[in-house]
Amino acid sequence: MLEAWLDFHRATLALKCSGLEDAQLRLAAVSPSSMTLLGLVQHLAEVERNWFQRVFAGHDVAPVFGEDNVDGYALRPDRGFGEAVAAWQAEVTRGRELIADASLDDSGRLSEQEAGLVGDQGVSLRWIMVHMIEEYARHNGHADLIREQIDGVTGA
Repeated sequence: MLEAWLDFHRATLALKCSGLEDAQLRLAAVSPSSMTLLGLVQHLAEVERNWFQRVFAGHDVAPVFGEDNVDGYALRPDRGFGEAVAAWQAEVTRGRELIADASLDDSGRLSEQEAGLVGDQGVSLRWIMVHMIEEYARHNGHADLIREQIDGVTGA
């Protein structure tokens, strides 16, 4: 059920971005926010990498879009939607591989700084999955508003 909900929200983000041109994917909905659909895709690639590779699997991996863009939101003129989506999908695939044979009770480890926000350094895969669903659901709400501002498309 957790994997199905996470996949639903991943697909929803892709749907929110479908049919738009590069310039539209770079539009922010409202000032002063600089949040864009392209930035959300990049951000969620970073989120996937962080929770599945770093926290759950304990891998020491660099940010997807570089040390100067650790949250993924910053846009570069030379990085289009195709490149961002490919990076995001690669992170989704890698995350699926890392949890394929894991139990929901298996744990990953947070840094001391992250643990201060959560309350413990150990987090179960179950906790990570619920958090990822929440993360996507929240950002899909942002994507709804951005897409509606761009061309009036709402729903799903």
